[in-house]
Amino acid sequence: MNSRITRRKLLKNSALATTAVLTMPYVHGAYAAGSLALGVWDHWVPGANNALTKLVTEWGEKNKVEIKIDYITSQGEKDKLTAAAEAQAGTGHDIMSHRDWNIQIHQRVLEPLDDVANSLIKQYGPISPVAEYLGKIKGTWRGIPTAVGSQVKPTCSRIDLYKEHAGIDVVDMFPADESKWDKAKTDTWTWDTYLESAQKLHKAGFPVGLPMGQTSDAVDWVGAFFKSYGVVMIDEKDNIKINSDETRQALEYLKKLMAVNPPEVFAWDDAGNNRWLISGKGSSIMNPPSAWAVAKRDNPKVAEQCWTHPMPKGPKGRFVGQLPQFYGVWSFSKNKSAAKELLLHISQKESIAQLVEASVGYDLPSFKSMYDLPTWKTVAPPVGTVYGYPPRGDEQTSMFGAPARAEIGAQMYNQAINTVMVSKFCQGNEKLDEVIKWAEKELEGTLRT
Repeated sequence: MNSRITRRKLLKNSALATTAVLTMPYVHGAYAAGSLALGVWDHWVPGANNALTKLVTEWGEKNKVEIKIDYITSQGEKDKLTAAAEAQAGTGHDIMSHRDWNIQIHQRVLEPLDDVANSLIKQYGPISPVAEYLGKIKGTWRGIPTAVGSQVKPTCSRIDLYKEHAGIDVVDMFPADESKWDKAKTDTWTWDTYLESAQKLHKAGFPVGLPMGQTSDAVDWVGAFFKSYGVVMIDEKDNIKINSDETRQALEYLKKLMAVNPPEVFAWDDAGNNRWLISGKGSSIMNPPSAWAVAKRDNPKVAEQCWTHPMPKGPKGRFVGQLPQFYGVWSFSKNKSAAKELLLHISQKESIAQLVEASVGYDLPSFKSMYDLPTWKTVAPPVGTVYGYPPRGDEQTSMFGAPARAEIGAQMYNQAINTVMVSKFCQGNEKLDEVIKWAEKELEGTLRT
């Protein structure tokens, strides 16, 4: 197949970056079943976009649908700005990528997708609770979770450093075969164990690196930690619950943990923890396999010692932050039926397998029944290094903001209320009660707006 790649502006009068446009010249208008334009997230993994392009163009050729794909970067939130511009103008792509809370934001101009979602659920079982929380609005699916760009942020540890300085064998605890996981061993991987090991690693000169800024990496891991301690900020009935023993216990713990992190973590963006691990100085981060993938290129000796595995367990369970992406169909799309058929096609397990392989295991489907795909077992070095990336065993997914109503949760997340609380208490040395009172006022504000 010969495809022609050109460059054009995404929107008129827009300063958004130019995007790759793919046109299928073999589709002849006289026989075509219309056309579809896709605006999708520009993958950071080299070659990953090609896998999606292949799936989409093959489907278009078979169904005689002319396809155009724009790959839109998330740098500077350009993908979100594009979606906002199209929603306001009532014109643009037929199918659009949406990250985190964007389905909630644009729900009024998104086509209901219950037929697609229900078909997939019938095939593959329940969708992740986090994806349902973000994509199903007032009982109606407005977005279909896609594996492309979707992620969780579990622990990535240095095998050698944990063995030498903390006496913990993370490979033995979480081997690349869930059937061999020993509950007696995995139950020892708790937040108390994590603190003890972090203190030893800090003393040895290889601290853990946990971001505490206001970007998603920080908000997600702290949200999962809070969940494991039973912290609730606002419940589903709009009750503010932050003033609790669970909150106090969690913050007191974090005061100890953040003391053995490098001090710059309070200013890190989402690349900070990646750089920390790749540099060879860091012993543990909470992240998708992106840091490991870059280390393969830039610092292979570090990559060879990386092992991704579940998060530590807290008093209320083991939780990992999840950040799914979605595809939505605009209500102003002129070819909704074809758009739905395409979404169903690229959401099949056979299609997902190609996307996961092309992303070296980074892309994560929202169906647990797909976690048996071979990529996570075979990717190396070392072999099985990202097997523990999909949530396995007793690890559950979490989204900071839940269980509050999605429109309230979005405000809490975007304001990073959880990490600001931690920064005030751990870095600013504000009194615990004052920090909780500050949070209560912020939460009252989200309910008012």
